[in-house]
Amino acid sequence: MASPVNTTDRLKHLRELMASSKYNVAAYVVPSEDAHQSEYVAACDERRAFISGFDGSAGCAVITMDKASMFTDGRYFLQASKQMDANWTLMKCGTPGVPTWQEYLTNHLPAGTRVGIDPTLLAAAEGGRLSAALKSRGGGDLVAIEDNLVDIVWGSQRPARPEDKAFIQPMEYAGESHTSKIARVREQIEKEGAEGLIVAALDEVAWLFNLRGSDIDFNPVFFAYAVIAKDKATLYIDDIKLTDAVRQHLSGIVVRPYGEIFGELSLLSASLVQSKRQVLAGQTASWALVQALGAENINIAQSPITRLKALKNAVELQGMRQCHIRDGVAMANYFGWLEDQLLNQDGNLRLSEVDAADKLEEFRRAQEHCVGLSFATISSVGANGAIIHYSPKRGSDALLDVTQMYLCDSGGQYLDGTTDVTRTYHFGQPTDWQRECFTRVLKGHIALDRAVFPSGTSGYGLDPLARLPLWELGLDFRHGTGHGVGSFLNVHEGPQGVSMRKTTVDTGFSAGMTITNEPGYYEDGEFGIRIENTCLVVKVDTKFDYTGGAGYLTFDPVTMVPIQKKLIKPELFTEVERKWLDEYHQTVWDNVSPRLEKGGLG
Repeated sequence: MASPVNTTDRLKHLRELMASSKYNVAAYVVPSEDAHQSEYVAACDERRAFISGFDGSAGCAVITMDKASMFTDGRYFLQASKQMDANWTLMKCGTPGVPTWQEYLTNHLPAGTRVGIDPTLLAAAEGGRLSAALKSRGGGDLVAIEDNLVDIVWGSQRPARPEDKAFIQPMEYAGESHTSKIARVREQIEKEGAEGLIVAALDEVAWLFNLRGSDIDFNPVFFAYAVIAKDKATLYIDDIKLTDAVRQHLSGIVVRPYGEIFGELSLLSASLVQSKRQVLAGQTASWALVQALGAENINIAQSPITRLKALKNAVELQGMRQCHIRDGVAMANYFGWLEDQLLNQDGNLRLSEVDAADKLEEFRRAQEHCVGLSFATISSVGANGAIIHYSPKRGSDALLDVTQMYLCDSGGQYLDGTTDVTRTYHFGQPTDWQRECFTRVLKGHIALDRAVFPSGTSGYGLDPLARLPLWELGLDFRHGTGHGVGSFLNVHEGPQGVSMRKTTVDTGFSAGMTITNEPGYYEDGEFGIRIENTCLVVKVDTKFDYTGGAGYLTFDPVTMVPIQKKLIKPELFTEVERKWLDEYHQTVWDNVSPRLEKGGLG
């Protein structure tokens, strides 16, 4: 991991702007997100990373005249502490006594503080809550600053905005036309008694119009907004991103420049006031969109597209199965190659984490329909494995060592689906403690995989199954246990999830969803363990049905990658768990082995 960036001059320039008469704010907030509340952002939107040096995917910076604070969660405590210089204070969210960044602004700054933020980077609901909270405490004010102050500090060094072309996701992979999807969305709008829907999330725009792009690394999306009304659908996208084929594909859709959505929403606001009806907007809609339309004219709630997208159709489900088989071939070739390199080809203490990640990408890209990676490969050895979202950088990455645990979390983007898989291997002799920890993580993984539960059960209710074997020793892990996966879309997809976070309480599982199963355990400075499969949520027949017809569900893993038996302590395994592992490995063998090259290392 690279040494910390010196942020002294950057913060000095930012504070000068804050203190100027033009802006006049005592605190400035720099979120991680872009104007669409994306988890991963384009290089031009990596403002929080630029101002702080911390480049993890989650975190929020708050800069005052005498302090710079970084708020992030347990996945990034170690990474943030290594990447930030002495100008910054790490605020470990979720630990006792540490406020959220919102609580910090409202409860820990002087009453009456003016807090500045770029309104396009703040979720609408959060903007409303925070503005009200600041005003209620001594007349503070949340100030919408259209000029992004970090961009001014960044200056000419800021990367250019992407201008890549959007492209069509054909029916053979989408399984449903965009006109059919728009019709289903309009049905949901009508049920809500609304005038229309603002679509701000990039993956929702891409899914709705059966288009994909490459504006954000690893995420096949493009910068655009959409507004769906009863009588027309408007896509706000810059003309430079449209090919003739895409224009033809969008026949019947009104196409407007990307930035014109704000002005057109302002014009719409007067008619909404007269009709006393509202427009729906998803939770990724920005505070700036609300300001343009008027808070009284908009209803912020979960976008109907979020759930429609999560429920995969038959074509998408088949695509997820097939792409994971091909991904399993790539993984078999990779781990076979890696073991040979480390044990037979003098690769031990010669190959680096990035060398290994690059080779894995090579194996993936050799597979049919592979477009690229679904996120930056986490290739981590020894202590680096304990950094949950570690990202190796050439020159500062570690050398692979057969005396250390090796954790590899990776995934691919295929035209017919998206993959996400983690395996932890040891190419030497693991310690007894490492084997116990690995076994307990695997027991939790199996317990969650085997769960049978009523349709509509939330991931919040299922999460303890994956943690119980660790809890028995007083151990745990600081991340969610599972997330949805897109269909040639974002690797992290909601609304479903398996987590102790209360955000997963309100979403129950339905057949057709996807979910990862990825418990782990991490010892700072020593090793990390994670075992992850991507699964489909499927119906299961039970002897009885106490649900009154809703039925029962279970998870069906589509990841096809062996789990290393050497790391298992057999005395901790039950017969049921042994049977599960044998059956899983037989399924992997049946699907992957016919596709491997004879005489190869896979």
